[in-house]
Amino acid sequence: MTSAFGFWDYFIFITYAILILGVGLWVSRDKKGHQKNAEDYFLASKSLPWWAIGASLIAANISAEQFIGMSGSGFVSGLAIASYEWMAALTLLIVGKYFLPIFIEKGLYTIPEFVEKRYSTNLKTILAVFWIGLYVFVNLASVLYLGSLALETIMGIPMMYGVMGLALFAAAYSLYGGLSAVAWTDVIQVVFLVLGGLATTYLALDTVSGGEGVMAGIKTIYDAAPDRFVMILDESNPEYKNLPGIAVLVGGMWVANLYYWGFNQYIIQRTLAAKSLKEAQKGILLAAFLKLVIPLIVVVPGIAAYVMVNDPEIMARLGDSGLQNLPSIETADKAYPWLLQFLPTGLKGVAFAALAAAIVSSLASMLNSTSTIFTMDIYRQYINKNASDKKTVNTGRISAAVALVIACIMAPLLGGIDQAFQFIQEYTGIVSPGILAVFMLGLFWKKTTNKGAIVGALVSIPIAMYFKVAPNGWATNSLFVDIPFMDQMGYTVLLTMIVIILTSLMQNKGEEDPKGIQISKGLFKTSPTFNIGAFAVMLILVVLYALFWN
Repeated sequence: MTSAFGFWDYFIFITYAILILGVGLWVSRDKKGHQKNAEDYFLASKSLPWWAIGASLIAANISAEQFIGMSGSGFVSGLAIASYEWMAALTLLIVGKYFLPIFIEKGLYTIPEFVEKRYSTNLKTILAVFWIGLYVFVNLASVLYLGSLALETIMGIPMMYGVMGLALFAAAYSLYGGLSAVAWTDVIQVVFLVLGGLATTYLALDTVSGGEGVMAGIKTIYDAAPDRFVMILDESNPEYKNLPGIAVLVGGMWVANLYYWGFNQYIIQRTLAAKSLKEAQKGILLAAFLKLVIPLIVVVPGIAAYVMVNDPEIMARLGDSGLQNLPSIETADKAYPWLLQFLPTGLKGVAFAALAAAIVSSLASMLNSTSTIFTMDIYRQYINKNASDKKTVNTGRISAAVALVIACIMAPLLGGIDQAFQFIQEYTGIVSPGILAVFMLGLFWKKTTNKGAIVGALVSIPIAMYFKVAPNGWATNSLFVDIPFMDQMGYTVLLTMIVIILTSLMQNKGEEDPKGIQISKGLFKTSPTFNIGAFAVMLILVVLYALFWN
């Protein structure tokens, strides 16, 4: 399927590309007489204001896996997939109030660095290697694959050329400029992705309603597919395995969200680069509000596409209006690119720029964080402890380039996956429960020992695999259970915590660990602005779930 671009589409997209590259390279320039050091490259000189942090958090988070993958899940399961976004808003508030004060107080560059300060260098290295592998083989590869899938679907660009083009675009400014280039261009990227996303949603709803506007479009898709507007699925729903009812509120989704927003380097790195803790918390609050809006631009279009392809009258009307021979949607992840063909010239370029912004900003963020972990936690730890600022920064650039090359090789191998968003969640969910257990007990239980954390982290993988094997068909006997992957994550984190607690108690006989985090009075005190904003976010969430409960 290809969608013809007009002159203004190309003009808008090329203007966007030049703007991003220009801004990225401009903010990356070295000040006269100043050699870029590790803090400049990896933490943007600790100078980011709240609005840049909030925008950058969303730009790093919203990628092809949301635009393409979550729209595909919206096509299949409906609004229920939006729980990932809406529950993330609540998670961000928790991270801002209870995690950030500890991280910023300790002056961290990387999340593995916290592990070293709380536990040991050995555990830090184990987790650093894991994160590098996860970012390269799952995150970077999947973003490149989904992004190039969109290019192939919309413009007919072969998969490999799309992968290489996106990789080179992201590398052009992020490898040279580091986090500063990534964060400041993210501010522009967010404007494009929100405006472009809203344009696609508007046109999809307007098309569904026969040109009668957004509200009529919402009513049309709601009347045509009321089952797609249920947030809490019951066991009879075919998508229950992916979104198991009440577990999205009180179960395993907390594992996914707390791990992602609290202990994920390419997300938390923006907050570590803040001018101050208050700026970081205000940035987190802005991101929480933006999270409430995201389902409107990534899930609703998927539902609209579902209604359109399953309603003969709408399809006939589209054919009468000049969109003859509309192709079918072979896989759910082609729902969003399929919708772009309905956009008029000009808006098509804006929407495509939004998609590119989402992809490139996430790629740049992941590259920067991969290089930060490798450089600060492996290179400076084991290879060159006395590396100069110049060598440190150059190592960061080289390691990012190597990670990108590997991801480019891996990306086409992901072909054929349906609902890539669910794929990413499931396979990240094998390792995230163990890491979450290690961090949560390390932060808030002073008796947790290094040995307990290492044993827990290692044991968590076979525990997760035990829950995983039956659904994948590896075993069907009564020794194994077949439960939704979100429940798998919930049970895995609880069992891992029990292992860590028992191991720690046996080792230190109930005494506090010398490296336990000392929580000072007033550490978690937040500003009135944060408190009022947090209350508003929670109130909106209550209303949303009350409206779409079942």
